[in-house]
Amino acid sequence: MDDERREEGREEGREEMERQQPIPPVETKREPKRRGSFWPALLGALLGGVIVFSVMMYATDSSSTSDVATSKTTEVKSNSEHAQVSMDISSEVTDVVGDVANAVVGITNIQTVQDFWSSTTSTQEAGSGSGVLYKKEGDKAYIVTNHHVVENSEQLEISFDDGTKVEGKLIGSDLWTDLAVVEIDAEHVDTVIEFGDSDALKRGESVIAIGNPLGLGFAGSVTVGVISGKDRSIPMDLNKDGNVDWQADVLQTDAAINPGNSGGALINMAGQLIGINSMKISEATVEGIGLAIPINIALPIIEHLEETGQVNRPTMGVSLLDLQQIPIQQQQQTLNLPEKVTEGVVVTDVMPNSSAIQAGVKKYDTIVQLDEEKVTDMVSLRKYLYNKKEIGDPLKITVYRDGKKLDLEMVLKDGNTF
Repeated sequence: MDDERREEGREEGREEMERQQPIPPVETKREPKRRGSFWPALLGALLGGVIVFSVMMYATDSSSTSDVATSKTTEVKSNSEHAQVSMDISSEVTDVVGDVANAVVGITNIQTVQDFWSSTTSTQEAGSGSGVLYKKEGDKAYIVTNHHVVENSEQLEISFDDGTKVEGKLIGSDLWTDLAVVEIDAEHVDTVIEFGDSDALKRGESVIAIGNPLGLGFAGSVTVGVISGKDRSIPMDLNKDGNVDWQADVLQTDAAINPGNSGGALINMAGQLIGINSMKISEATVEGIGLAIPINIALPIIEHLEETGQVNRPTMGVSLLDLQQIPIQQQQQTLNLPEKVTEGVVVTDVMPNSSAIQAGVKKYDTIVQLDEEKVTDMVSLRKYLYNKKEIGDPLKITVYRDGKKLDLEMVLKDGNTF
């Protein structure tokens, strides 16, 4: 009994002690990691690897394809590197040249030459140039060229663009304007050129030069340029004596003009002839200055030459010498000129039955004025007489004779001298 009581007392004591002890915090239990998260990670890694591998394989395949394509391209290029593709490329220039090229011909000046050692004679080429077919009438055709191309010729050979050659006949030529007209049979002539208006040209306007530079080996050469200047005056020594005889009125172009181009065509973009190629300024420091005779100056000369074989100009009937070529002592003692007179031309001879002798002009008269135009030298006198006056026109000349100033009047006659 006592034992039971003691045991109950112990149980009560334990229960009391447990009530007095603090209650320990309850530990929150974490859910254990799910073993399934490992597989998605593994799956993602595998998928990424597959993607990277695929990209690498695609890049390698593309590179291989590119190499194959390059190889094929190289092979195709190698197989076709000699292939030619014909293209019909036309422009305004090609169209114009195609229309007028056959109107430009080559001219060969043939002369008789004597051999110094054997005293035998033979005919041979003395020079060559170009010409332009401008008229076809009946069984004849006419070519305009330069005087210096046909000068002293005994025979003329005309060469067409297709290589055909025929004989030409010189109708007439003019030293002062450097123009000449040649006649040929019209049998081989299919194209003649149309005249344009050189006065209507503008600086910078495109032009085409066609001719035979350096001989017939370069026949039909085409050069392109522009009008660089109009109304240029170029001094000319026609008789090669070192003195200026004439001032040529020309067009300036940068279209290449070389020896052999002389007499060839300078045309506008309408295919019209606006100039006759004449020369180039050939100096070491000069490049791209070609000269052509304006067609408006050439046309009346061409018509005169075709009709009469020469150009009859108004003339006074005198021989002249520039005053500047006479020593000062003779100017004062022989001519008895005032000191203020330093320019003019001196009459060295008067032709019989001329306008000058009828007007009372005498030897050693010094001409200083024609009408109202001052005369400084023979060039200025020629230009006024040939460009401003016609045969039959009246002319007033002012001269100094024995120190006195006189005005004389005459009516101009035709001729080829002053």
